[in-house]
Amino acid sequence: MKRLIVIAALLAAACQPLPAEDAGSPTSGQVVTEIDTTDVPPPVRVPESAAAADCMARGGEMRPQGRMQTLQCVVSYADAGKRCTTGGDCLGDCRVEDVAAAPAAGTTAVGQCQADSSRFGCYTTVENGRAEATICVD
Repeated sequence: MKRLIVIAALLAAACQPLPAEDAGSPTSGQVVTEIDTTDVPPPVRVPESAAAADCMARGGEMRPQGRMQTLQCVVSYADAGKRCTTGGDCLGDCRVEDVAAAPAAGTTAVGQCQADSSRFGCYTTVENGRAEATICVD
């Protein structure tokens, strides 16, 4: 019984808050190491203006894409909406965009050439006249 009281007292003491210390100075026994960053090169980033200029040169437009809404170049395709039975018929993919009317995977299907280079959304790709599995990319 005495052991239980001692253990309870030690646990209660361990739960007490520590006294406030100066935030700028380390606590006793704490080792502070400063890292010399003079030899570390900064991360390489393509300026957004350069990426946007490259995108525009390809006929695209920078748009927020996906769940993270990151800016990505989206290029519109001239054959958008054209009837197709395989990706080779299109500048992009041959797709069935209406997921509710999508044929089952492996069945005969006819799609339409995708409107732009965006990979996001739900769609069924058509290859060699057959529907592939419906996917949702976000």
